[in-house]
Amino acid sequence: MYPQVKMYIDGQWVDGSEGKSEPVLNPATGQPIGSVPHASRADLDRALESARKGFETWRKTSADTRYKTLRKAADIIRSRAADIGKIMTLEQGKPAVEGAGEAMLAGDIMDWCGEEARRAYGRVIPPRAGNVAQLVIKEPVGPVAAFTPWNFPINQAVRKISPALAAGCSIIVKGPEETPASCMELVRAYADAGVPPGVVNLVFGVPAEVSAYLIPHPVIRKISFTGSTPVGKHLAAMAGQHMKRMTMELGGHAPAIVFDDADVDAAVKILASNKFRNAGQVCVAPTRFMVQDAVYDTFVEKFTAFAKALKVGDGLQKDTRMGPLANMRRVEAMETLTADAVQRGATVRTGGKRIGNEGFFFEPTVLTDVPQEARIMSEEPFGPIAPIARFSSYDDVIKEANRLPFGLAAYAYTRSAKTAASLGADVESGMVSINHHGLALPEVPFGGIKDSGQGSEGGLEILEAYLTPKFVTQANI
Repeated sequence: MYPQVKMYIDGQWVDGSEGKSEPVLNPATGQPIGSVPHASRADLDRALESARKGFETWRKTSADTRYKTLRKAADIIRSRAADIGKIMTLEQGKPAVEGAGEAMLAGDIMDWCGEEARRAYGRVIPPRAGNVAQLVIKEPVGPVAAFTPWNFPINQAVRKISPALAAGCSIIVKGPEETPASCMELVRAYADAGVPPGVVNLVFGVPAEVSAYLIPHPVIRKISFTGSTPVGKHLAAMAGQHMKRMTMELGGHAPAIVFDDADVDAAVKILASNKFRNAGQVCVAPTRFMVQDAVYDTFVEKFTAFAKALKVGDGLQKDTRMGPLANMRRVEAMETLTADAVQRGATVRTGGKRIGNEGFFFEPTVLTDVPQEARIMSEEPFGPIAPIARFSSYDDVIKEANRLPFGLAAYAYTRSAKTAASLGADVESGMVSINHHGLALPEVPFGGIKDSGQGSEGGLEILEAYLTPKFVTQANI
């Protein structure tokens, strides 16, 4: 049963004051399963005033209490993971086991941020005079406006709410309209854990209208956004005009490099699993496959076999390994990218077509000998298409890996310690994972460079964006 979606403002679950809403579709059927309310200007004003008051309360709450509250929220969301996974499948499409796993990971991120709340240390600076004390104190930056996407409706929101709360900030989250109930259940976990009214607020609405109102508002002190690079640049420009601090986790186009000395079986298993996870709708998914000549044919054969064997279907079915795309726009984008690649000389080894006429399913697709001029080699597919190209030398593949303005994630497989060390230095990316898929753990940094954004949403760095250093110096008279 799909829940009734509400907004959360000042500790109350509410509908939009003007009664506006839009339908939520099940991507496995294309049919409506519920609706999501839209916030009016009055609703946003209430959320802003709520966040202002919530900040005054929460900033004075001890780090130990914030820690305990986040730990309680983590236990709550873990206890509800199975049910949340089913909700996520209904509105987003991913297999229920993946949705439940996303909720479990959210608990780990809450735990991590709660622990870090107790470690937001300042420092003492040795003075130049004996009667002077010099202190650096870290304070919460203030109310935050966060904008989260539909592909990971819990995992992306939890990386904004948890560090904000750990640092002592209040937050208004503009959740995803396509997957609102999952985000709602995340906020419910914080509320049920005892986060005071006003500290966490959840709204929905027309994204451009909500962002244009919240970002310039004087109550808001910081912006956090996850989404496409074009939208991120627009919001960053708006934030810059108003001198708002920002964290931007934007698009990528991750190179996956397989050298001729790699363990090809391991590379295929790990890369293919992560390529088709969430139907390829993952910002850090491997998206440009570059395979050295000597192992190219073997890699293609095994990767294609993996894709052909994937069970595609409704995520509520236990044997489903890949669900539908989020909407028809994504299906049409896959068709366009595939047709363009073929027109330019690529070969479809498997897939390339929509599945059926119900829902938004697309075949796991493998394209080989894809030329650089194909659109898919420069545009993030954000779907279940794997373009594979050859390379001959280390220098050639590094040039190709760094060709695009993106720099979020990169992957490589090699048995050579020398090559691995060189890759870590030469690949222009915020995250580089060699011989395994080691990204997105709570304790490690998560963020990109170049057009893939700025700031980090993991590791020791996760709280820094929500804290501001204050220097206090005092002379004893």
